[in-house]
Amino acid sequence: MMKKTFFVFKDSKRIDIHVRNYKEEDFESLIHIQRKAFPPPFPQELLWNRDQLSEHITRFPEGALCIEADGHIAGSITALRTSRTDQDHTWDEITSEGYITNHEPDGDSIYIVDICVDPAYRGLGLGKELMRAMYETVVYLGVKQLAGGSRIPGYIDYQSVMSPEEYFEKVKSGEISDPVVTFLMKSGRVPERLLPGYLEDEESADHAVLMVWKNPFLH
Repeated sequence: MMKKTFFVFKDSKRIDIHVRNYKEEDFESLIHIQRKAFPPPFPQELLWNRDQLSEHITRFPEGALCIEADGHIAGSITALRTSRTDQDHTWDEITSEGYITNHEPDGDSIYIVDICVDPAYRGLGLGKELMRAMYETVVYLGVKQLAGGSRIPGYIDYQSVMSPEEYFEKVKSGEISDPVVTFLMKSGRVPERLLPGYLEDEESADHAVLMVWKNPFLH
């Protein structure tokens, strides 16, 4: 099980940070944070419910992590194991609609189902720390890579002037900054390909980008 303790600083104030596996008593906090982090037009039916969270901690507790700032839950990251990353897929298909019932205990990849940080705690680098913790989980379990489909919410500002394919190439090259894909690139992930129809998402025109991080000890 994951347990990390370290500090971050906001101006001169030290903030105690803990990363650990989330558990049942954390569910209400995790659901509340998702509502704050993903307001409409993000589909509200995609926010976590207690049944999904129960599946996460039962089927793959190593992939169910939260981060605390000064004793308050400030975000989470959830994953499953799979060997299907080379196949075209939607979010519903690869995650069993967020219930991870298709988790493969021997899957060669850890696949990110969701990452979420409370808006009140943004700017502290907590998203990157959650990603770092999942990289460490990849190494610990000896799987080949971390993968996941990333929304492209910045595309909503370019839909009238370019295709999703053009937008993807410009974000990948650094010409355009996307709030999610560019963050993941700065966190070490590499964009591989576009995933049309990945998720019903108005801002992303239902597209996503498959983002990967290769286990450096296996390649």
